[in-house]
Amino acid sequence: MPPQQYLHNPSAADALPFYKPVGNECTVFETAYRQRLPLLIKGPTGCGKTRFIAHMAARLGRNLHTVSCHDDLTAADLTGRYLLKGGETVWMDGPLTRAVREGSICYLDEVVEARKDVTVVLHPLTDDRRILPLERTGEILQAPDAFMLVISYNPGYQNILKSLKPSTRQRFVSISFDFPPPEIETGIIACESGLGENQCIPLVNLARQLRDLKEIDLEEVVSTRLLVYCAILIKNGLDPLQAAETALVEPLCDDHDIKQGLLELIRATYG
Repeated sequence: MPPQQYLHNPSAADALPFYKPVGNECTVFETAYRQRLPLLIKGPTGCGKTRFIAHMAARLGRNLHTVSCHDDLTAADLTGRYLLKGGETVWMDGPLTRAVREGSICYLDEVVEARKDVTVVLHPLTDDRRILPLERTGEILQAPDAFMLVISYNPGYQNILKSLKPSTRQRFVSISFDFPPPEIETGIIACESGLGENQCIPLVNLARQLRDLKEIDLEEVVSTRLLVYCAILIKNGLDPLQAAETALVEPLCDDHDIKQGLLELIRATYG
């Protein structure tokens, strides 16, 4: 299965993708980029990792190749393969190879979801060699200074069968992400949704309560992304209780009893 990917090509007319820094992550990213160091971003789903990468790529004026990794993603999906085109067999670069040739940023989202051979391909790019060997074509590509490799994953969600080996982790400098502090998260939701900050404050307070629940077993907690979705629904006329059920409860679980428990907490906030 081909990798799910997109290419963002910044232009002078583009505004920077909105991102509100929480700490010194922008400085760390810029320093890693200038020193040609690969970067690992760790953090829960929906906390802003992908938006941060898009923001930094635009800020640095670099093309961004983003690949959403999945169980069927192979090394060949990233590097390229021979395809039949117009009766001829031609080589087609994959997104990683294109990023190396161009001197772009390549971002592999949730890299641990990919097959194990993917990390093997990444190793030569993440040490002082900064090369990408293409066995099928016989090429050895030298990554230009402008190329950067960024990977991410959610350590709280992964199990022992899906984790990065220490030999891979130690090839990257790393930043840990979490959900923003309440005042910053409130501002993010207001900016992204258009909902007034006073109306966003109850949402953030609700999210903090839901994230702190210990008695309810959820695979994931309420993300900033879901809070933005909920605020958009409220902004466009949906009742806050209905919006919260649609955006904060239903996406998180299917168990009837757990959903009722979450809804009770929401009613206490908006009742």
